Amino acid sequence: MTPLQILLIAVGLAADAFAVSVAEGIALRKVTAGHTVRVAVHFGAFQAAMPVMGWLAGQSLVSTISAVDHWIAFALLVTVGGKMLADAAFGSETGEPREPSRGVRLLALSVATSVDALAVGLSLGLLHVSIWQPAAVIGLVTGVLCAAGIQVGDRIGSHLGRWAELCGGTTLWLIGASILAKHIL
Repeated sequence: MTPLQILLIAVGLAADAFAVSVAEGIALRKVTAGHTVRVAVHFGAFQAAMPVMGWLAGQSLVSTISAVDHWIAFALLVTVGGKMLADAAFGSETGEPREPSRGVRLLALSVATSVDALAVGLSLGLLHVSIWQPAAVIGLVTGVLCAAGIQVGDRIGSHLGRWAELCGGTTLWLIGASILAKHIL
């Protein structure tokens, strides 16, 4: 596998995580360096770990997961997106800005955007390709794109106000629907 092929796979896998990072940047009132680092590292680590898990798991487990991976990603993205939409429509229950770069929300988004990397890991195993270099590149590319994505979202969000959260939630719903449609169709 050539370095260009690995890079293209990495960019393709990072696309959903990048879009989610933009949506999170839009929804935050002010993105800090801590937000950027946590989102980039978390998304990058999950994107790097999932192909390794797929590569190690073998065909039987991945075949089972690949039959429902799109439903898992869809459910997670729609749930998180729905929460964003509810917060935008009715206000946050605490009045405090939510913190998407910590806790269950970040974990759910990290899993939702990296499930497809599991199948890539299986594919690379079937091709007898060592997983370590592709996994590192996938994680690094995802981390860099997510850091850029949350910053782009921050700049867009500062101009949109409450509409930013509506845009972010809608974006997550559309990404979830796209993942589901891609696998069903």
